[in-house]
Amino acid sequence: MPASDLDLLIGVAREAGDVARSFVGGPLDIRHKDDDAGPVTAADYAVNRLLEDRLRSARPDYGWLSEESPDSTDRLGSEYVFIVDPIDGTRSFIDGQDTWAHSLAIVRDGKPVAAAVFLPLLDRLYTAELGGGAALNGDAIRASGTTDLNAARVLAARPTLDEHHWSGAVPPLQRSHRPSLAYRMSLVAQGRFDMMLTFRPSWEWDIAAGALILQEAGAIATDKAGRPLRFNNRHPQTNGVVAGNAALHRAVLDRLA
Repeated sequence: MPASDLDLLIGVAREAGDVARSFVGGPLDIRHKDDDAGPVTAADYAVNRLLEDRLRSARPDYGWLSEESPDSTDRLGSEYVFIVDPIDGTRSFIDGQDTWAHSLAIVRDGKPVAAAVFLPLLDRLYTAELGGGAALNGDAIRASGTTDLNAARVLAARPTLDEHHWSGAVPPLQRSHRPSLAYRMSLVAQGRFDMMLTFRPSWEWDIAAGALILQEAGAIATDKAGRPLRFNNRHPQTNGVVAGNAALHRAVLDRLA
């Protein structure tokens, strides 16, 4: 058994990468979820089976929340909970792109304590442990020190810059996009971008791992009202995400409508 929860997540994330890669270029059996919740593939389900088997076998007393598993209120009574997205960025996976990720987190009493975000086709493994810093492939990472909102490089979907979200003029942000929320958060933690924004309700499995990686890299991640992100909620969604260093985070909150 791995010596630590983080070691467990790292080992299983790499196994998940092997499973997902085995589907690349082959039949995916693409289906569409109810309520326009997006596509799901045979790869999503295969990775989910692996994650649940490996993680729950290693920590049978931990609760479970996954995008591809039926939810159960049993997790609400657990001190520790796995919160995972087998493939974050399924559309990217279907399209043959490489910016999809496995997002794995362990949450204790609502707060992430260990996290791994792995992009198998790019061989990028972002990790964090509460109080232990954040890393990319074992090397420490740190969020950027940019303080000028007008010069900030931001990861966000195009509708985030719609006027109705902002009080006054929309800031002239340098916007880019990546399909995986977990990857967006990790890129900000790495300092390659200064902020990430999403104003849509965000599922916990997309952001739990990234939230800890950001925190341990010296950034702040809250919902769009500035409230702390807490996880393992009865309804596992947050009110969007605003993430970046303290100066930019405050500047965005001050400008939101």
